[in-house]
Amino acid sequence: MHCSTEHAEGDNGWITGFEVLPYALPFKDPYITARGTLRQREMVLLRVHTNDGLIGLGEAVPLSLRGGSSLEYVVDELRQLAREFADGTTAERTDILRNAFADLSAPSRCALETAWFDMGGKAQETPTWKLLGGYEAAPLECNATLSAGEPVHVAQEALRWADEGYRTFKLKLGLADDLNQVVAVRQAVGPEAKLRIDANGVWGPAEAVSKLNAMHEHQIELAEQPCPSLAELAEVHRQSDVPIVADESVANPEDAKEAVEREACDLATLKLSKVGGPRFARGVAVCLSSYMSSALDGPVGIAAAAHTAHTLYPLASDETYDEHYQDGRDPGVAHGLATQRLFSETIASVECELRDGFLHLPEGPGLGVEIDDAALGRHRL
Repeated sequence: MHCSTEHAEGDNGWITGFEVLPYALPFKDPYITARGTLRQREMVLLRVHTNDGLIGLGEAVPLSLRGGSSLEYVVDELRQLAREFADGTTAERTDILRNAFADLSAPSRCALETAWFDMGGKAQETPTWKLLGGYEAAPLECNATLSAGEPVHVAQEALRWADEGYRTFKLKLGLADDLNQVVAVRQAVGPEAKLRIDANGVWGPAEAVSKLNAMHEHQIELAEQPCPSLAELAEVHRQSDVPIVADESVANPEDAKEAVEREACDLATLKLSKVGGPRFARGVAVCLSSYMSSALDGPVGIAAAAHTAHTLYPLASDETYDEHYQDGRDPGVAHGLATQRLFSETIASVECELRDGFLHLPEGPGLGVEIDDAALGRHRL
């Protein structure tokens, strides 16, 4: 859908229209977790056009498998925003955009904010991470993401990732053979590799404590969201030596503050479509040490998360470090942003690159991503 307007003023020129483009990317192999099996990932590309020919790219990734908004809901939200913008006067359009950041669901808000910062970077001929307040950008170390399955098959997949330079491996647990998967992967990748686990909140506290204590001898780096709620995570945190990471239960700064007060976890992992965009991610990281993860994003979402990762923490030498970042600290762990490797196809002609276990930002202003329109057309929904 392409909704055009005569003109509307924004920070980066005159906005002339929005395109809301739902699409799906197929996985190389079925992606299996305790929450279900996916054969393709559905998402929404947002393109914001300006009168000077700039296009800001944003992406919304629905989180319906984890209780979030559906694809249909996100598409309807963004298309309604486009219609309201097209029908409004110049003054009304400014209010429409401003209110959208408060009224939209987190995935839609993420798409709009990401497009705005991509457009701003292009207008100023600077990368998005600089606009967001980052000091420098370097390749990001990423973890391997292993789909759940038979232990021998999970171990074989871990070795394929290891051959490409990955040193941290995330296992999707919460099904049968949890402990055997951990044992098999540890034996395959050796004692120096880091193992982290993600149960997607399907365990109760007693089961989580029992499983984590059994896995502890296999040197588990951290456990993402073993239980659904912060109260349950706090119970597990008190009884397990494995560091606990909140995912779904920390979706905004208020959740992060509650997590700190409850002593529910050691860290949080941030997905842009979960928290609502780069600025909201930084708001969580101020309160609670965090690292970036993918919600199985497309190329725009991965690039946005990578740019955001460079802005979560100032340099240690910065004089304002202690003043402004009293609770959140850089945990120094691998980010969960290598999931583009799981897809068999892409809609981008230029995107982030994975080399030797590290994610490299594309060159160019804004996010640096360029869309292949022919590929997008093949994957449109």
